[in-house]
Amino acid sequence: MIKALPAVSYVMPVLNEAGHLRAAVMAVLAQEYAGEQEIVLALGPSTDETNRIAHELASADGRVRLVNNPERDIPIGLNLAIEAAHHPVIIRVDAHSELSPGYTERAVELLTATGAANVGGRMQADGTGHVQRAIAGGYNSPIGLGGGTYHFSEEPHEAESAYLGVFPRTTFDLVGGFDPLIRRGEDWEFNLRVRKAGGTVWFDPELQVTYWPRSSFSALTQQFFATGTWRAKLVRMYGGENPWRFFVPGAYVLALVAALTTAVLHVCGVIAPNAWWPWVLYAAPVAHAGLSLFAGAKMPETKGLRGTLLGALAITIMHVAWGTGFLRGFVFGSSKTLDRSRAN
Repeated sequence: MIKALPAVSYVMPVLNEAGHLRAAVMAVLAQEYAGEQEIVLALGPSTDETNRIAHELASADGRVRLVNNPERDIPIGLNLAIEAAHHPVIIRVDAHSELSPGYTERAVELLTATGAANVGGRMQADGTGHVQRAIAGGYNSPIGLGGGTYHFSEEPHEAESAYLGVFPRTTFDLVGGFDPLIRRGEDWEFNLRVRKAGGTVWFDPELQVTYWPRSSFSALTQQFFATGTWRAKLVRMYGGENPWRFFVPGAYVLALVAALTTAVLHVCGVIAPNAWWPWVLYAAPVAHAGLSLFAGAKMPETKGLRGTLLGALAITIMHVAWGTGFLRGFVFGSSKTLDRSRAN
């Protein structure tokens, strides 16, 4: 006798996603999975046509259910959607992403085979215009985001965190859900508590998700500044349990400020023209510029000189905005920082 596959609930916080919501939901509904399925959308206070589209999707397919998220924040939306979910397996999805075919079936197989408390796979960023493709290239480059497993790894293994994540409802109940006070990095913090509780987080590259990043450099700046600020909160909460790579952008921004300040003093004659030591400080921004240009030239998402320059700019914005936000959050805290890059 063949054992029936467990029913699954997809959960998706949604805010100002009129351009992507329909495709994201249809990618979920197109999953070929023999078990029962539903998708719960947690609707934030969108200012575009997102909520109208969500209601149209719910009217067209009974598997689509809606809950209200008046607070707009992702962890609150996740908690509300999971609490409203009916099924024992939770699959987190993003309104700015699309699941690959077979994602659900493979994820459920992994939960059974590994006994993991949470499983996740590869984020593959993509874009449609020159700027968005360059930003996607920054996401996909190890120089851009610093080597996180779910961006670059090719082998299945135990992981620190999981992109999006597929987990039994019991995992959510075990750790008390997502922390509603953490607006960014809530997934890493959730998985840290999972691991502290004795659970395993498992990565498998066969689980692929297409992610559509911000499409402008101004939105990217806002996003990464907020992300860096909230990472600082997690550093203040968990200290050395954070990976070393999260400290690098802040250190680079400090080095950049030191180099720029020294350059001004050098030009103004405060520092002797023949002094050798300022050139040690100048090495950091020069090396970073060279590395960014190299990464931009190697991105498969971009072509030619313009693509190289756009890719290098995307990586520079990621590092400087993230590092600046990190330093701001470390000194002043993060509670008032919002990511408004998709709020309008």
